Amino acid sequence: MAGHTLPDLPYAYDALEPHVDARALKLHHRRIHQGHVDRLNAVLGQLDPSLQELPVDELLRHIDEVPEDSRSAVRNHGGGHANHSLLWASLAPGGGGAPSGALGQAIDETFGSFETFQGRFSLIAANLFGSGWIWLILTRGKLVLYTLPNHDSPLLVGERPLLGLDLWEHAYCTEHQWRQGDYVDAFWKIVDWNAVGRRYEAAREAAGQRRCHQPQPA
Repeated sequence: MAGHTLPDLPYAYDALEPHVDARALKLHHRRIHQGHVDRLNAVLGQLDPSLQELPVDELLRHIDEVPEDSRSAVRNHGGGHANHSLLWASLAPGGGGAPSGALGQAIDETFGSFETFQGRFSLIAANLFGSGWIWLILTRGKLVLYTLPNHDSPLLVGERPLLGLDLWEHAYCTEHQWRQGDYVDAFWKIVDWNAVGRRYEAAREAAGQRRCHQPQPA
């Protein structure tokens, strides 16, 4: 049987209050995320053991190896599992503020300022049609913001997500009704920029290694 498990949160359910209500966080983690894990395991239990043994990030990077009749379920529930796992690891009590170091510099260079970045993030999120996620990624040495529908992950196309936010209605309606903007404002107060900065550094290092291993013209 497949063995993906729900990751424990790195903080208590009430640790993000008043920005995220403990009841809402527990529901999101224990019901929504757990549901994706359970359904992913059910699908993988019917597939080749080599697919069952892959970490979820690698499974999504190799989605083309999943049989076509199971690919949609793995894409949705594997994406739901990977996306939520990254989200929980991107939040922290006492988080918020603005990023510093290399990530802060890159945001300033790309968007003009952190405040402009926040505004762009909120605008792109508000313009998403239907349900999905908004992502910050590093591609070709540049920071990029975009949305993907449903639970699609940048991992599906070989990208490394730095930061993502769940824009499904279940993520904010319990606390904010339909006010997505209030939900995004609360998110800025709990982002763990240290964790995001470490992902940015790892992505830059991986990109540099890929360039070093590319064949050089004769």
